[in-house]
Amino acid sequence: MSKNQNSIARRAFVTGAGAATAALAAAAGRARAGEADSLPARWQPTFENLDAWMDLPGRHRFVFDCASATGAGDGVDFADTYYRANQSGYHLAPTDLAVILILRHYATVFAYDDRIWAKYGAEFSKMLKFTDPKTKAAPVRNVYLNDEESDAEKKDKEKENTATLAALAQKGVHFAVCGLATQGIADHLAGKDKARAADIHAELIAAMIPNGHLTAAGIVALNRTQEHGYAIAHMG
Repeated sequence: MSKNQNSIARRAFVTGAGAATAALAAAAGRARAGEADSLPARWQPTFENLDAWMDLPGRHRFVFDCASATGAGDGVDFADTYYRANQSGYHLAPTDLAVILILRHYATVFAYDDRIWAKYGAEFSKMLKFTDPKTKAAPVRNVYLNDEESDAEKKDKEKENTATLAALAQKGVHFAVCGLATQGIADHLAGKDKARAADIHAELIAAMIPNGHLTAAGIVALNRTQEHGYAIAHMG
């Protein structure tokens, strides 16, 4: 075979190989397209009407999950720190932040105001093995709700304590309160008296702290906040 014939043969081989490669690539592309068409749509959560309150305005979303007496206190402190650090570090106002604090399990009792604690504080102390940090006795008030210091004490410190449930509510924090725990607390306080349990249950709900939302269960609220795009910090 002449040099010219060898050159023609090589060009024909290369052309044929290129055409075969292109054909294979096209077939693979069609196969991938077919696979994509057959794939199910990406799963998205279904938002429930009962959870519509979770769509709080803000540039950032954060939820503090509290399930114990000490966890509730930590949640208050860290939520307050979150606001202060965003203000000092990013110059963000409270309205720029969407914050939910979940009170569930043993932290649920802190979702009720001082009227409930004045009446049932001794029982709560036994349930939680928790005492007032200042008096070391059974609490007669919700120790995380308000700043108990006198005006003179506040003046000496030159600032108001912002790490309270009431102060956080004023900044726009909302509270998810465990409905199952609320019922369990009412049943425990009433003993075997079902009629009294119903009365206590209504009493607890009527005394929820500002921006409190009774949810089916705290663990359900934790799930729903994730589906609504909240970052989560578990406080214990």
